[in-house]
Amino acid sequence: MTNIISKSLFKPQALKYFREIEEQGQELIITDHAKPVIKIIPFRQEPHVILQELRNSVLDYRDPFEPVGQEDWEILK
Repeated sequence: MTNIISKSLFKPQALKYFREIEEQGQELIITDHAKPVIKIIPFRQEPHVILQELRNSVLDYRDPFEPVGQEDWEILK
């Protein structure tokens, strides 16, 4: 679950939140005037684990140099 906190509440207790992120492994979103501006996530040493989620996700790979969604642009019609 993602936690959300305002910048003014985060600032005086930043170290506490850093420890919580490290221990619980959850991300923290910091807002400024109710708009999300920063996302803090725990560091993971193994980037290949993240990339494994993408493995076998490409279902079709035709002509990779063609523009994507060319028919969606009104000006080209």
